[in-house]
Amino acid sequence: MAAFRTFLRAGHAPTLGAAFLYFAFSCCIWVLNGALAPFISEAYQLTAAQKGLMLSIPIMAGALMRFPLGLLSQYIGRKNATLVEMGLIAVAMSYGYFMVDGYDDLLAMGVLLGIAGASFGVAMSLGSGWYPPKYKGLAMGLVGAGNVGTAVSVLVAPPLAQWLGWQSVYAIAAAAIAVPMLVMIVFAKEPPDVDSHAGLRDHAACLFEKDGWAFSLLYAVTFGGFIGLTTFLPTYYHDQFGVSKIAAGQLTMLAAFMGAAVRVIGGALSDRWGGVNALTAVLVVVTGSLLLIGPANGSLALTTLLLVICFAGLGAGNGALFQLVPLRWPAATAVAGSMIGEIGALGGGAVPNLMGLSKQMAGTYAWGFVAFAGFAVVMLAVLRVMQRRWTSTWATDGGRALPLTPTSTPLPLPLAGEGRGEGLPAVSIPAFPQERAA
Repeated sequence: MAAFRTFLRAGHAPTLGAAFLYFAFSCCIWVLNGALAPFISEAYQLTAAQKGLMLSIPIMAGALMRFPLGLLSQYIGRKNATLVEMGLIAVAMSYGYFMVDGYDDLLAMGVLLGIAGASFGVAMSLGSGWYPPKYKGLAMGLVGAGNVGTAVSVLVAPPLAQWLGWQSVYAIAAAAIAVPMLVMIVFAKEPPDVDSHAGLRDHAACLFEKDGWAFSLLYAVTFGGFIGLTTFLPTYYHDQFGVSKIAAGQLTMLAAFMGAAVRVIGGALSDRWGGVNALTAVLVVVTGSLLLIGPANGSLALTTLLLVICFAGLGAGNGALFQLVPLRWPAATAVAGSMIGEIGALGGGAVPNLMGLSKQMAGTYAWGFVAFAGFAVVMLAVLRVMQRRWTSTWATDGGRALPLTPTSTPLPLPLAGEGRGEGLPAVSIPAFPQERAA
């Protein structure tokens, strides 16, 4: 407990809390169509492939909106960017309540739900921006635990839909977003960790690096798997095991809650053991559990246990990966995080489509799980190839933060000539007076 108090004093705890709440509400709204999918499918008699497309659009739209929001935050500030986004979310939810009246409208609503999914990079950078590098993993893990909003959504939305009608849930969400907006206005402060005079080229440099793409594809396994499976599981449980719509949401909540909770642990352990080491273990766990789900799909209890284990791995992997991001891009964490989150979430958008096509073409969801496991194996191999260069330039053994002195310290990055766009100048990291005071 004393160590946690030291951590809180090293930064600005109210901003950390506001960022968590903002991300939690955003995640809750982002997966609403997934939580409501059994009701929507019944209302419009959707095929398996139609369900997959409907559920993938919010994820992909959110992914595509992340980078523009992250870039906007560099110019108007991260706090202001969150307020703009939450205002747009309220408008989007109002459209869902008043305008959705068919499958095409549902697809349009999916695009609007993507506004909520754009929150990730800005939330992470806002919450961790006050904290020195040695605490970045824990700070990002705490903000990232806002993924618990997905668990709240699949738990709360189905009973509300059964009581008031599924479109009324959109109206409730439109009103509820006022809570994190008020908290953000009152408690959050803009972090001091980004040079507002840096140019677009400096902020977007990660788009042209091998490291940026390696991080993005790894995140497509961890976060992509988390959000994609969370969105699809209510449909999977309802169709595969014949459970009620409310029970399907409750079972999904068990897995989603585990993934959100373990994210904090993944970030904290990565600060101590290194993000590369943690990601290696994560990919092994995720691959094994996914491969076992197919043979176990006749047993509700065993399938749920394997999914909880899988989500624990995915959540820990999310925390581990974003322990590494601020080490690699200390002066452009918001934009780098948004870009990585964008590609990662696009991978998540493929999951519902993959599962729907597997069911429609092969008559079983098992091959969807196997295909996703295969992708995890490929990324494990990529991680092992990249780790030597990472731990010899911008991180220590295992992927831990380089030690800092109380004064500004240059962060070693790959030298020019390693590949087009990979040569970046050393970045000067400002001292953190909070750390010395702690």
